[in-house]
Amino acid sequence: MDKTKAEQAIHDLLEALDQDVSREGLKDTPKRVAKMLMEQCTDSEAELDKVFSEVKLNDLTMVRDIPVYSFCEHHLVPWYGRAHIAYIPQKRVIGISKLARLAYKCCKGFTIQETVTKNIADSLHESLEPKGVMVVIEAVHMCMCMRGARAVGASTTTSAVRGVFRDVVAARHEFLSLVTKGGPR
Repeated sequence: MDKTKAEQAIHDLLEALDQDVSREGLKDTPKRVAKMLMEQCTDSEAELDKVFSEVKLNDLTMVRDIPVYSFCEHHLVPWYGRAHIAYIPQKRVIGISKLARLAYKCCKGFTIQETVTKNIADSLHESLEPKGVMVVIEAVHMCMCMRGARAVGASTTTSAVRGVFRDVVAARHEFLSLVTKGGPR
């Protein structure tokens, strides 16, 4: 990544929008925005290769309300919300903090919520080979609030379902009831 080019691009954009880049509030904005976007585009490791072999686990493991955010690849503005991730192990389990790290990794760069949801489910399904995976993300998209429909307060829900969560209605209902039930705050 080229920090100098990124800063110059932000500077040029602000000037193109008739903004006074020398005024106090904007003079360091190109540096701040470039740093933020570079951090967003820096890949992080989710360390999904660190698993524990467990033969007798057959019950749902879920982490809910993982705060997530990314930048819409269509408008370059943020979207943010909560991810709920569950899986039913077959032979291996992963540390629960790795589910949050996986969500954060999948949110890097410029992307859409649908892709993040799918990538979380696919990564978990491929690395653990569990009986099933289900991911739900609920998010607010600033592109819907700030432009176009101007739908302030609207949220978008996406889900990705693999294995028994797709095939066994009771498993899917258990997950969804835990998402809507709420938990400790």
